[in-house]
Amino acid sequence: MLEHSGEETASPWHRGELAMQRSLGVVERMDGPGRNFVRKVMPEQHRAFFPMLPFVVLGTVDAKGDVWATVRAAQPGFMSSPEPETLEVSLPREPADPADDGLEDGAAVAMLGIQLETRRRNRLNGVIRRMDPGAFRLRVGQSFGNCPQYIQPRAAAFVRDPDVPTAQPPLRSHVLDDRARRMVESADTFFVASYVDRENGERQVDVSHRGGYAGFVHLGADGALTVPDFAGNRFFNTLGNFLVNPKAGLVFIDFETGDMLQMTGKVEVLLDSPEIAAFPKAERLWRFTPENIVFRPDALPLRWTSDV
Repeated sequence: MLEHSGEETASPWHRGELAMQRSLGVVERMDGPGRNFVRKVMPEQHRAFFPMLPFVVLGTVDAKGDVWATVRAAQPGFMSSPEPETLEVSLPREPADPADDGLEDGAAVAMLGIQLETRRRNRLNGVIRRMDPGAFRLRVGQSFGNCPQYIQPRAAAFVRDPDVPTAQPPLRSHVLDDRARRMVESADTFFVASYVDRENGERQVDVSHRGGYAGFVHLGADGALTVPDFAGNRFFNTLGNFLVNPKAGLVFIDFETGDMLQMTGKVEVLLDSPEIAAFPKAERLWRFTPENIVFRPDALPLRWTSDV
């Protein structure tokens, strides 16, 4: 983990993000974008975007300090923004979802709105105020958009009422079985959550998209996942968090069955390794070792097709 530095107080980025930017010599170049594009309110186009979505990606932290990523679905309109500083979310509690523990009143969370068919995505984080068991309000801490790189286009459709949960129970383990390994090794998309506790005492959670050609994640015999990191916006929200707090939560979706594979565990960033050469176009790698695994068959009421 990185030592605390006074440099963070003079920058829009925290010390992990600064360390990643420093490794590429872009700290000064990224100062302006950080101040101009990472906002404490949602711009109008984001406020209009979230209500259109049939699902949202969440990043949460449970009572033990483990971070989880999840995907929750509902009919479009389950999210709304009554004012630029807030997003209201109508979702029931989901005991089968390990990420649900981190959705208590006062919890710091992250959200990613992503429209796969158009490749639009917008991120925000903040603190939730729970209005009742079926809804919460997110007070925005950070809001910003992302480019459409590495998003595989897909169209979603409901196959059942999203208010009706699956009857299939979650399966918990500490190692990846053959079915889970196949999901990872064939994936072209997954989502990753991470977090840091900043010097001012605030917890900052992030959840983001990762994509590539099918099979872009390498799964070792020991069960560790090696993920290439490609050229991006140089914000380094995810990898910067990893440098400060080497924990991650991953979620993989089977887009044809609605199955979800959720994992939480430890992560290591590889900035300079001979392994990088084995991953075309990768600038660096990170390695994730799962510690707790939850496989949830038929968890999502949506199915996706590539015919867009």
